[in-house]
Amino acid sequence: MKRIETKHAPEAIGPYSQAIQMGEWIFTSGQIPLTPEGELVEPDIEKQAHQTFRNVEAVLEAAGCQLKDVVKTTLFVKDLGHFEQINAIYGKYFSEHKPARSCVEVSRLPKDVLIEMEVIARVNK
Repeated sequence: MKRIETKHAPEAIGPYSQAIQMGEWIFTSGQIPLTPEGELVEPDIEKQAHQTFRNVEAVLEAAGCQLKDVVKTTLFVKDLGHFEQINAIYGKYFSEHKPARSCVEVSRLPKDVLIEMEVIARVNK
């Protein structure tokens, strides 16, 4: 088991890793819309979704992966009323490549953000 860390995504805000590699598989922790410097993006679903994707991309890059290597995503959202906006942004990052996905509404997320995302990816050798 190998810990994955990068300065291009926010540090973990608790006792966990940004991601773990187990063999050829990468499991990211939930990424929220913090900048790599730890600043929270304003509470706008589109801005928060883009920052969340940038963080996921940075963690994957540190693991030697890209979004095209993702096999499963899980989105946690505060309000499924934002689903259309989130889905449109998601489609920009996953256009031809369409991993399996779950999207669930939750009552609260860390730092009261609007979105959190975790992924499972396979290292492309």
